[in-house]
Order: sequence, then structure tokens, then C-alpha cells
Amino acid sequence: MQFIVFSSLQRVTIGSLEHIMPIGIAVLFSILLIRFAKHSSHAKVKRFLFNSLAIFVSLSVLSFHLYHIYFESYNIKTDLPLYLCSLVALIIPVFSYYRKYWMFEVLVFWIIAGTLQGVITPDIAIGYPSFDFFRYWIVHLGLLAIIFYAIFVFKMRPRFKSVFKSFFALQLYVILIVIINFILDANYFYLNEKPKSASLLDYFGDWPYYIIITQLIVIPLFLLIYLVFYSASLRRY
Repeated sequence: MQFIVFSSLQRVTIGSLEHIMPIGIAVLFSILLIRFAKHSSHAKVKRFLFNSLAIFVSLSVLSFHLYHIYFESYNIKTDLPLYLCSLVALIIPVFSYYRKYWMFEVLVFWIIAGTLQGVITPDIAIGYPSFDFFRYWIVHLGLLAIIFYAIFVFKMRPRFKSVFKSFFALQLYVILIVIINFILDANYFYLNEKPKSASLLDYFGDWPYYIIITQLIVIPLFLLIYLVFYSASLRRY
């Protein structure tokens, strides 16, 4: 108990209990949920579970921002849900409801590449039991659970050209955030400054080099993710 009280006053560090435990719980939950859905013979049950998980993730972001607007200070320069994971979390119920393939093509690479980085190197200023702590893990781990649900339960798979569709959509997002950052003098998507916590960006040099390097490795990273799907499809034949 002393550890929990103490840790709640500090930024979550890599490898800490506050880092490892949520991942373990989410992995177990996702495996059980996907196994249950796969063995269910009712299509409505599969859709209900999928939509419920997406709505839960989206509501965690919405409620977090409403809480801060009404009960705490809210700064549009830092607090808008414009970071990629938060933005995706808000729109994920649209994907879960309609299950449009073009949305899957974009989201599968965004979520696996971007969200996974957030899981490995968490950026949580105040640890357990803060609202931000729960919101962060629900969003990042929840999005991964949703995309893997789509992959294993609904058998959705990206195609080779999906890599470039997702990359092009990412460039549109970056352009939009650059404009918003300029207007608000903000740092959304860390386009003007690296996060304060440890991250992979620390290995890519100072601004603007880390942005350039990140852009250069996005397509190879997306191709690597696609290679996993391609290799899995070959093993089925």
C-alpha cells in the first residue's frame, strides 16, 4: 500500500508495477474475450462485444476530458484529444459499428505501430490511482484489444497497398496537427518537442531530426507489420 500511495505522486516509469500490471491484465482479458467470441455461434454476440469494447474505450476519453473541463483546469494547448491514440479512441466506435475495410486498413497500422510504442514507453505524468492513469491504459491497451478482435474474430487482414493508404492518411493527420500546433502554439503529436518521459524518440536526435527519422521509418515499420500478416497467410496454405 505504501508503494501505491508513493507511486501515485510520480510519473510512471518503464518496468514499474504500474507499467507491467495493466499490460498483464489487458493481455489476459483480451485472450479470454477473443476466445469467447471466436467460439460463440451468435453473430450478434460477437458484434455486441466488439461495439461494447469500442464504446467503453471511447467513453473513457470523453469522460476524462469532460471531468477536466468541469472540475479541473483545462488547457487547449495541452489537453485536447488530438494525440493520435486519443483521437482514434474517440472514433473507434464508428469502425466497430460499420466495420468498413478502408478504416481497418488505416487503423491496423496506426494502432499496432503507434499504440504499441505508447505501451512500451508510457507517458503518464501521475500514476495510480489517478484518472489519467486509467484513461491512458484503457485507451492504449483497449485499442490493441479492439484491433486484434477484428483480426482474430472477424478475420480482417490488411493488403499490401493498405501500408501506403495508412501512411498517406497519417500524413494528412500530421499536416492537420502542424496547423493546429501553429495556431495554438502547442505540441500535439510531439511535433515541436519530444515527450518528457523516455521514448523511442530519444534515440532519433533533437528537433527536427527525430521527426524526419520517424517519417523515414514509418513505411518500413508498416511493412514489417504487414509481413507478419503475409507470413501468417502463407502458413495457412
